[in-house]
Amino acid sequence: MTAVPLKHQAITEALAREIRAGDRPAGEQLPGEYALAQQFGVSRTTVRAALAELSEAGLIATHTGKGSYVLFDGRRLDAQLGWAHALAVQGIDTRVHTLAVRAVRDEELAQRLGLETAEFVRVERTRELAEDGVVVSYECSHLPLLPALRDLVEHGLAEASLTAVMQNAGLHPHHGEQLLSGRRIDAEQAALLRRVPGDWLLQASRTSWAADDSFVEHVVSLLDPDHFQLSLEFG
Repeated sequence: MTAVPLKHQAITEALAREIRAGDRPAGEQLPGEYALAQQFGVSRTTVRAALAELSEAGLIATHTGKGSYVLFDGRRLDAQLGWAHALAVQGIDTRVHTLAVRAVRDEELAQRLGLETAEFVRVERTRELAEDGVVVSYECSHLPLLPALRDLVEHGLAEASLTAVMQNAGLHPHHGEQLLSGRRIDAEQAALLRRVPGDWLLQASRTSWAADDSFVEHVVSLLDPDHFQLSLEFG
């Protein structure tokens, strides 16, 4: 009788097949433990065992004890999925309003990031809770002005996921830096967030790079501190 593989071995084999077949391109990060646990219907302990086997096989690289994660009401959000998906996984229903999608030139940002070109696609959005309409974030993303993104500038984001658009354009975050600070918002920002000028919000600034160190995204978010927190892991 053929032995039934352990749960974590079945997950290891499934992910290994995807990696070897090229379904998960080099440099693309796997979804987080929580997302994988949901996908396969197992515990995070089982997922960790599978990831450990993939690491031992040289198919993935893990960096234990490092990282920063955004929390919403104390629940961890897996940003690799995109916030819309990450919030939905946690049972949080939100609506996203796209304010602007346009090609811009930003010499200061290019110099700060060490980029040769100052041409970007800028996407501005707000996110509100579907239940009561409270605006919980404003997000301003700068992406490289790739040929695959020119259609985005012409036709806008509509209902599409920005994360999915980036993946289709070949933009896969591999590593980067996230900074958190606090700031008082001005009148223009207050109008977008339906708040009072001078209100204090969290500001998260994240820059992502691909495995080959090419630029992927720079996003600055203003976050409602009544809902969002930042969790740092170290070891």
